[in-house]
Amino acid sequence: MKNFALIGLAGYIAPRHLKAIKDTGNKLIVALDKNDSVGIIDSYFPEADFFTEPERFDRHVFKLLQEGNGKQVDYISICSPNYMHDAHIRLALRNDAHAICEKPLVLNTRNIAPLEALEHQTGKKVFNILQLRLHPAIKALKEKISAAPKDKKYDIDLTYITGRGSWYHISWKGDESKSGGIATNIGVHFFDMLTHIFGKKQQNIVHYADKSTVGGYLELEHARVRWFLSIDANNIPTDIAAEGKRTYRSITIDGETFEFSNGFTDLHTECYKEILNGNGFGLSEVVPCIDIVQEIRNASPIGLSGDFHPFLKNLI
Repeated sequence: MKNFALIGLAGYIAPRHLKAIKDTGNKLIVALDKNDSVGIIDSYFPEADFFTEPERFDRHVFKLLQEGNGKQVDYISICSPNYMHDAHIRLALRNDAHAICEKPLVLNTRNIAPLEALEHQTGKKVFNILQLRLHPAIKALKEKISAAPKDKKYDIDLTYITGRGSWYHISWKGDESKSGGIATNIGVHFFDMLTHIFGKKQQNIVHYADKSTVGGYLELEHARVRWFLSIDANNIPTDIAAEGKRTYRSITIDGETFEFSNGFTDLHTECYKEILNGNGFGLSEVVPCIDIVQEIRNASPIGLSGDFHPFLKNLI
């Protein structure tokens, strides 16, 4: 049994980490969040210590390390806002604990090399939650693409719309300097999945971007990808919206729908199993997707030119 700490307990994604820690037979002994709406912990680890101040949390984790005798924290799970990930990974490694971090691991590729250096100094590892790579349908697709002719290029349309209310823009997620913007906050796992399957980036173009929607074209070694990401429910297709749905997700490959709607329930647990078995996705794995979203954030949209996603016609 390993001892875990968790940063960002009150967040949306924390329950998946709590479940993964419990399902893998381990124990959460301390958690941190500036908000105290953390009653969810009673369903998993009611005995865990809890702090609302990072200084007290850090001191407590260090104290446990000094006491030793199996009391120290072995892993720190990081579910905090995107812009804090880098600092919280450092906190974990400085306290002689491995870091398990939600995506995006960092907002800029320049942040990765210093973390690699800290890994070497401390002997501890940084792992990113890239759960789509473990989805059965995506694993099968990767095998299929790997077996195809090496000069084959697929035409892909990626569309992901998840309606968010006005709260989104008031929260840290609406601040690009903190979330990385729409492409980073809701798209980074898709870009990781695409590069994982279809190879390295060759071209990265942004056609349109505003505070709620971004769309562009990404060419990979084995794919031409038109992509559209949005948190504006008005962009959901009329027939889907008529059913009262506020989320629309679609991936087509050479005109055929790629279905992977099911099978998400236990993917965080699968990630934890891989990490605890000595595997997991380390720092080098995240460079391609962080590079892509970083470029998107800093790009100047070119408008409806070239090969653009058809949903953009409704916006420009």
